[in-house]
Amino acid sequence: MDQPNAASRAKPWRKPLTADARPPRPTGELIWAHVTNTERFLALGDLGQRLKTMRPDLSLIVTCEPGLACTSKPEGYDLIIGELPADQPADVRSFLNHWCPDICLWAGGNLRPVLMRACGERGINSLLIDIEAGELPARKSRWLPDKSRKLLDKFSGIMTPSSAAIAQMRRSGIAPTKVSLTSRLRLSSTLPAYHEDELSRMREKLGSRQVWLSAHTRPGEIETVFGAHRNALRLLHRLLLVLSVEQYSDLEAVRDMLHDTGLRWADWEAGEDLDDNTQVLLTCDEDLGLWYRVAPVSLLAGTLEKDKSGHNPMDAAALGSAILHGPHIGPHAPLYDRLTKAGAALEVQGKDELAVQIIQLSAPDKAAEMAVAGWQVVTESAKLTDLLLDKIQDMLDLREVRHATT
Repeated sequence: MDQPNAASRAKPWRKPLTADARPPRPTGELIWAHVTNTERFLALGDLGQRLKTMRPDLSLIVTCEPGLACTSKPEGYDLIIGELPADQPADVRSFLNHWCPDICLWAGGNLRPVLMRACGERGINSLLIDIEAGELPARKSRWLPDKSRKLLDKFSGIMTPSSAAIAQMRRSGIAPTKVSLTSRLRLSSTLPAYHEDELSRMREKLGSRQVWLSAHTRPGEIETVFGAHRNALRLLHRLLLVLSVEQYSDLEAVRDMLHDTGLRWADWEAGEDLDDNTQVLLTCDEDLGLWYRVAPVSLLAGTLEKDKSGHNPMDAAALGSAILHGPHIGPHAPLYDRLTKAGAALEVQGKDELAVQIIQLSAPDKAAEMAVAGWQVVTESAKLTDLLLDKIQDMLDLREVRHATT
């Protein structure tokens, strides 16, 4: 189906927009984020999406470092502005006059002294987040005054995952109350919805049957998925494949493919239910909240073909599914890498490797071990996001009170 939460294609990062070329400022509260790498870009988009559920009139715009490219625009962003203007008073003044942000979230280094000073003078709350020791402004000479303190003091708060960064800031004279040691800025998970009654019914119906899910499946991947399922069925005779198709418009073509496989299947999208003989259950991605909870093992498809962008794996990890994926994971590579290192995800290539892993993970203890590892990664990812949500809400509430009394 055409997913409402799917990442939409975005143009590569642009050069700084001239004042005449800037789109209008969105109405209501506005957060401006600046990012220095792709992972921070994705994570702050996720943060924006969560904030909008709490403050529907809020908008999030983003600027980036030169040369940073991203192939998708997370739904949390309203506008991708491109690169910042030059750090010169006239350019900075024009930028801030146009956007009038309520809050600045600066993720990483490459700080701009003129811009930060102007934000401070205008009373714009600025948070410096996820900065590492190597990204802090360096002192140019031991014989010259340390200007980093003056620059860093412009921020309302500083959050870093690095003890070395905290030590460096303390040596510069930054007040300890301004600096917090936090987890890293990571893309976390917004859990997809499901119906509790449907989950209970499905678990009762399946009983002890082994189940695996192919999520976000595209037509070009169907042959690999079916081939792996057939191979696995030779050893796991009651194995059920929940085949979740990414695009609703592809359902009819997938139905035609299923008719030719000889597999016994049920069409969930057409209102059919499974029985003890069902080998494939056909569905769409809108019900992934249910199927991630049902299936101990999930293939995150959209990763088996070249030139595909893949999907955020954190939803599957958060809902207790061991993760399999192909080699084409696009901008989500840092997430998959972290899950792989934790023992929560495995890469497969081709139907034979996929079948082997499905069979091996049919042992409940192996799938459960991967699920626990995935949950630990998700928990780490959520810490800073939850902290930022509270901090930003407080800042916006205080700003609203100040404006109401002036």
